[in-house]
Amino acid sequence: MRKFKIQNVKCKIIVFLIFAILILNLTFLDKASAELTVDVQPNHIGIGFFYHGGKVNVSGITSPDTDIIMTITSPEGYQTLKRKGKVGGLFWMNTGTLNFEKVSSLYILTSTKKIKDILSKEEINKYLIGYEALENHIDISPVSNEQEKMKWWLEFVKFHEASKLYEISHGRITLKQGTAGIPAGGEGVKAKQTYCISSNWPYQAVPDTYTVTVYATRDGKIVEKAEKNVFVEQVGIIKFLANMAKDKGALYGIISIVVALSVGFSVGMIFRKGGAH
Repeated sequence: MRKFKIQNVKCKIIVFLIFAILILNLTFLDKASAELTVDVQPNHIGIGFFYHGGKVNVSGITSPDTDIIMTITSPEGYQTLKRKGKVGGLFWMNTGTLNFEKVSSLYILTSTKKIKDILSKEEINKYLIGYEALENHIDISPVSNEQEKMKWWLEFVKFHEASKLYEISHGRITLKQGTAGIPAGGEGVKAKQTYCISSNWPYQAVPDTYTVTVYATRDGKIVEKAEKNVFVEQVGIIKFLANMAKDKGALYGIISIVVALSVGFSVGMIFRKGGAH
């Protein structure tokens, strides 16, 4: 009986050790396979008095047999748009309000190749890559059917593209074999590649925390993902005036009136001195 107990304890110890080794192997394997890195410059954008947008540079390292997809998105939220239609068959007027839920105010996507050429339909929908996948994800009301939903979603996208807040492109990501100090195909060193993309940052993007996501794809699937944030905030006199309008509305209103009257008076004096021609 005692011998049986000792053997039972030994079996439990062996099983525990095997389980621990498997967990450690999986952990190290996961770390070893993590090839993708991402760096964003600048990662902080200040909206000042002379701010008019800028550029954001995204770069990193990935394995040489992958394609890259990059998205820049805002947190999902709620937006409304006025719905226009003909009244009496003659006049275009606002006929109601459309509510868009689970939408981003900013959506910029770029990739090394066309999305359909490097990613399967299932992966596109799973990771919400592209306008069609986003359409299936968002909610629009009131709409009567899927055709109407598609119509207003395309109008929403068109409006945001015109405002430089939505954009999809491909072929603008630069790939280069090897990294600094790691030559491509170097002996004893696993080859890697670098990627970089310079993306226009629209001045219309409101203060918020935006997410830059980079996906590495292989054989129609996303094999790795890396993320970094870009923090956008008002600074200087713009921040001061915005805080005043929010916290001290009456004072802000008085100052606005005084400034408007002063500007009007100054313009009047200039034209009066110039005389009539």
